[in-house]
Amino acid sequence: MRSQEVVLSRTFAVAFDHGEDFFVALEEFCRTNGVRQGFVPVFIAGFAEVEIVGTCGKLEDPQAPVWSAVHLTNVEALGGGTIAYDETENRIQPHIHVSVGLKEHSATGHTSHLLSAKVQFLTEMLIVEASAPAMSRERNPALYDVPLLRFDTTIG
Repeated sequence: MRSQEVVLSRTFAVAFDHGEDFFVALEEFCRTNGVRQGFVPVFIAGFAEVEIVGTCGKLEDPQAPVWSAVHLTNVEALGGGTIAYDETENRIQPHIHVSVGLKEHSATGHTSHLLSAKVQFLTEMLIVEASAPAMSRERNPALYDVPLLRFDTTIG
């Protein structure tokens, strides 16, 4: 386990617009407001389409992460996550999970890691900026190369 006291800074309410690409809009918000790291405690959304991690196929290694995508359309979503920063790429590294319900299928639900999404009508989100410590993601080759959240207490 890793833990670190986090210094919280600004809190934003963000409303994404119909037709926007979720991750492009999130990146633009962060760049415009100078947010490099933080938390998305909750958001609600309508998405015209989403891709989330999942598969219908047999897993060769049930312990390994799934990297394939499931494409869904016309969903309502509830989600949250974290935002870290990649100094090398000079961009945010969001890690967002969602629970989505397919509206035309009795709100049948799916929950997983969000890979992509296109806003339908609205997405309303809270973003809580963390000013310290610096948060990044480091791939761990011993754990299937999964990028794990790291806290750098030497800078911030």
